[in-house]
Amino acid sequence: MKKYKISYYIGAALSLAVGIWHFFVPSMFMWDTYIPYKVLTASVNYVNLCFSFLLCGISLIMLLWGKKVFGGNREAAVIFGFFVLLWIFLVTVALLNPMPPEANVFMSYGQLVGSVVVMILLVIPFAKLMISTYSRKNDGDI
Repeated sequence: MKKYKISYYIGAALSLAVGIWHFFVPSMFMWDTYIPYKVLTASVNYVNLCFSFLLCGISLIMLLWGKKVFGGNREAAVIFGFFVLLWIFLVTVALLNPMPPEANVFMSYGQLVGSVVVMILLVIPFAKLMISTYSRKNDGDI
């Protein structure tokens, strides 16, 4: 189980890093120059700030609740499940609707690969957690 916990903590830490990095993305890549209507700039920045804040928050919760997740706390496992679904959703959207910036296509593919890595780092311990939980429930039925 130790390797699954390591995967969990690395995935959650990388997710937190993505959330922190995302606070600076609009200014780093000058998003406002890509938006044709200046009225939309505030809306896009607002959505990005909310996404960044929520990703940081849930990542931090997962880092702090690691013992609860692997200790059998049902609520922590449900939040972990939502966290995993968030990353699956992010990767799915990126695959179905890729939006590489013309200026730096390699960065876009690197971001996609990084998202897939974080997703895998989180899916594996979640699957192991669900399998062990299911096994414990079925062992009690015998």
